[in-house]
Amino acid sequence: MPIFTTLKSEGMPGVMYKSRFIIAIAFALLLLLTGCSKEALIEKNRSLLEQYFEDNILNKDFRVKLATDNGADLTAQYSDYTFKLTKNTLLNGPMTATSATATLTGTWSCNDDYSKLVITLPNSVAAFSFLSREWKFTKKAIPVMELAPWGTTEPKVLHMERL
Repeated sequence: MPIFTTLKSEGMPGVMYKSRFIIAIAFALLLLLTGCSKEALIEKNRSLLEQYFEDNILNKDFRVKLATDNGADLTAQYSDYTFKLTKNTLLNGPMTATSATATLTGTWSCNDDYSKLVITLPNSVAAFSFLSREWKFTKKAIPVMELAPWGTTEPKVLHMERL
């Protein structure tokens, strides 16, 4: 009865055993060479965000589904308006607010990662002062964009539904 057990490698063909280190290095190099760089992943993600924004938000008609300011429901103030963010570039452009009697033009802009939406509408309509601010996307589950004020915890909510 042997005191020591035999090595598993003794039953393995000699060439395979001796070259397992080389095989492991070759496999690691293959993974390293075919992997994406961080910059490539960021660029791919940005492209997906740009495509999503362009396909689902730009040049589409939206209506205010919900607008609340400190618990006060402002939604009815926007019931006559349809809003559209028109593409100038993928990060900014004109924004129109259209009612049965008028079309008013403002602007919109986004940051690189599409987490921030800045709306600027004419102050000739008092209700637009609530909309004209920096918003952050809290949800982009189209058909509804859910927004909250950027950089603050103010209890303001804006939901815009795509028509």
